[in-house]
Amino acid sequence: MRRVDCRQCGKVKRERLEFLLENALHTERFARYVGRRCRTGTIKDIAKEMNLDWQTVKRLEMRYMRMQLERAPKPSPQALGIDEISIRKGHVYRIVVSDLRRQRPIWFGGEDRSEQSMDEFYRILGAQKARRVRLAVMDMWKPFRNSTTRHAPQAAILFDKFHVLRHLGDALDKVRKQEYARLSGKGRAFIKGQKYALLAHPHNLEGSARKNLKRLLAANKRLNTAYLLKESFGQMWDYRSEAWARKFFENWRAQLKWQRLRSYEKFAEMIDRHWDGIAAYCDPRNKVSLGFVEGLNNKIRVIQRRAYGLHDEEYLKLKVLTCMLPEL
Repeated sequence: MRRVDCRQCGKVKRERLEFLLENALHTERFARYVGRRCRTGTIKDIAKEMNLDWQTVKRLEMRYMRMQLERAPKPSPQALGIDEISIRKGHVYRIVVSDLRRQRPIWFGGEDRSEQSMDEFYRILGAQKARRVRLAVMDMWKPFRNSTTRHAPQAAILFDKFHVLRHLGDALDKVRKQEYARLSGKGRAFIKGQKYALLAHPHNLEGSARKNLKRLLAANKRLNTAYLLKESFGQMWDYRSEAWARKFFENWRAQLKWQRLRSYEKFAEMIDRHWDGIAAYCDPRNKVSLGFVEGLNNKIRVIQRRAYGLHDEEYLKLKVLTCMLPEL
C-alpha cells in the first residue's frame, strides 16, 4: 500500500483498499465466506477448517450477521407472531417477535416474558407502526395479550393452534397416567410405552405402533374415549363461521358429561375463557402460516444445541434475527 503526503493537512497517509476490512487482516470476500460457512457449522469447526483463532471466526461471523440486518428491509409488520424461548436453565426467558407475512424474526429481547418486556418491543416498533398491526398470534400467556391490546387495540388476537393442541395432549396424557396407576398386570402392560402413539397424529403411525394403539384402545374404554375426543377436536379449525365453531365446541363439551375426564373438563374451561382468541381462526383475513412460529422455535433450539448452549446473548440475538435472512 502506497504512502503519500497530503497537501491539505501536511500528514503522511496510506491508501485505503476497498477489498480489505478495517483492520486489513482479511479481505472482504474471505470474511463473507467465513460468515456464510458459519450459517451451517459451529465456530469451532470453521476455525479448525480455516486454521483461524476461535475468536476471529466469531468476530467475522458477527460482522457478517450485522451486515445482513443492515441490508434487510426495516420491519413494518401487519401480522405478528409472539413467543418466548428459554436461553438457559432457571426459567430465564427472552421474547421473540416475528413478522408472519415476511416470515422472519424482527425482535429478540426483554428481561423475561413479562408485560414490561413485551411493552419494550412496542416502544421500539413505534406507535405509528403499531397501528398497522392487524393480527397477533401468541400462546395464551396473559402478559403478551395485555401488552398487545394496549399498544395495538385494533389487532385481532389469535391463539396459536399448536399451543392449544399441546394443552389437549397434556390432558390426554394425564388420563393415560391415571389409567396406568389404576390398573395392574395385563391392563397396565397395554398402556406402558404408548405415550407417543396416543399423542401422535394417526397418519404418522406405521407398523407395530399402529397395531399397539389399536390393541390399547380396544382394551381400555376410558383411554379410547379420551383419544377419540382428542382427535375430533381438530375439526374446530375447519370452520369458517364463529357460530358454527361455537356450536361444535358446545357439542364436544357436552360429550364430557359422565366421562370422569377431569383434565378434559379443565381444558374445555380454558377454551371457554379464551374463546375470542380461538374463534379468530374463522375470519379469512386471519389466515397466515401458523407453523412458522413453531418452526422458528425448533430452529432456535437447533442453534442452541449445536453450540452446546450460548453464553453470549448478543451472539444468540444475531443468530436468531438472521436465521431466516438470505445469504450476502
